Amino acid sequence: MGLAPHVMHHIGFLAGAAILTGFLGNAVLYGLGMLLSIPLLGRLRRRFGTWKAPMLGVAVFSGFFAISAFVIGPLFNPAASDEPTVPAPTADASATSPEEHAGHHE
Repeated sequence: MGLAPHVMHHIGFLAGAAILTGFLGNAVLYGLGMLLSIPLLGRLRRRFGTWKAPMLGVAVFSGFFAISAFVIGPLFNPAASDEPTVPAPTADASATSPEEHAGHHE
């Protein structure tokens, strides 16, 4: 699992970013994490003889994954603000105020 980010850049920057970002990326990584934890969950079941231990393991994994994906991740990579950007004024005559425009006419 630790090699996944390294291997993804070999696919290409855009393809790797498209797969590992957003809701779909989080869902894929969560599913992969759950798939890779099946042997551990099986050992927990055999050791404790009940499904409560594996279910607790799934709950802990889900909690840590949610904290990582929805709290820690956005702290490192904040989303763009929703504020609209104001375009820079242009140098053409239509961008000047009426007073400035009237100033060069006599």
